[in-house]
Amino acid sequence: MLPRFWRKIRYRYNLVGTKCENCGRIYYPPRNLCPECRRKSSMKEIELSNEGTVLSYSVVYEAPESFKLMKPYVVALIQLDDGVKILSQLACKPEEVKIGMRVKATFRKYGEDGERGIIYYGTKFAPA
Repeated sequence: MLPRFWRKIRYRYNLVGTKCENCGRIYYPPRNLCPECRRKSSMKEIELSNEGTVLSYSVVYEAPESFKLMKPYVVALIQLDDGVKILSQLACKPEEVKIGMRVKATFRKYGEDGERGIIYYGTKFAPA
């Protein structure tokens, strides 16, 4: 059996959500069941929009050791163009962020893990 990390790699490297084919609601992260339709739901994986707008943000000054090269960093609530709201780190300086600014998904380094320095990558957002 594959480790969980490798089974979930598609979700780490792409913006994948699910859409209920019964009511049309879109969810991120993906769900197996629509909380509105429950048993009547039929969930389908979909690629989400890779662009959106910053609704709110926070600057993080204290971070785990694995984030030592990224302090301070910005976490933002982003509304994607397809209406889905997600929380993501922004790949920019805190003074560059503005509510209402346009952002685009980008593939960036998340951090390093362990003595061997295994590097993890994933989706962050950067100014569009």
